[in-house]
Amino acid sequence: MSLVEHLEELRSTLIKVVLILFVTFFLCYGYGEHIQEILLRPLRNALGADGKVVYLGLLDKVLSQFQVAFYSSVIVSSPLWFYQVWKFIKPGLYDYEIKAVRPFIFVAFIFFCLGVCFGYFLVFPLTFETLLQFGVAGVEATIGLKDYLVLSTKVLVFLGILFQLPNVLLILGFMGIVTKQSLRKMRNYVYVGFAVLSAMLTPPDPYTMMGLWVPLVVLFEVGIIAVALIVHPYLAKQHS
Repeated sequence: MSLVEHLEELRSTLIKVVLILFVTFFLCYGYGEHIQEILLRPLRNALGADGKVVYLGLLDKVLSQFQVAFYSSVIVSSPLWFYQVWKFIKPGLYDYEIKAVRPFIFVAFIFFCLGVCFGYFLVFPLTFETLLQFGVAGVEATIGLKDYLVLSTKVLVFLGILFQLPNVLLILGFMGIVTKQSLRKMRNYVYVGFAVLSAMLTPPDPYTMMGLWVPLVVLFEVGIIAVALIVHPYLAKQHS
């Protein structure tokens, strides 16, 4: 394919992804109140009777529901837009690479869900407990509804994407960009990068930072093992 044909294919893929998100957005908006209640549950559990969630502007409830619906649509429709991305990448792979990578589309969705669950059930409770206990005690907490809902949905989507690391390493391995040896050589640098990223994304305490850093390291190591056990034997068999 020429450069123009690649750009046309990219445009077609982006249009399909936007249409998927557009339709899913209205579905999620219809269940907006239920989704907001689910997102608020970890915060309310951390607040207990010592705090409350309020909206500060006249349009905050409306705007927050729109934004929550958008990020929820990204999560809910992830299998569909994963498939569209796969269709765009597929022509750039050989037949044996396509056969090897295809199963990981489903795995990508599983890891995306694991990232969302990790954020909701582990990161949120730990972070909220830490932040609410930090600083002066005996002060009532008043949390803005819109700011919290927008932040929480962004974090969940981000973690879902972050948990694609093993899949990304597998695909790069099948394309010949990385090997188990190259990944092992860059291990120390990646660990430091994960530490910096974790420090930027979590409250200023070591426990919450480690709560994000350790899973990232585990995901990277899982990716290395997958490249060693799946990619290398498969490519050696195809080229033998």
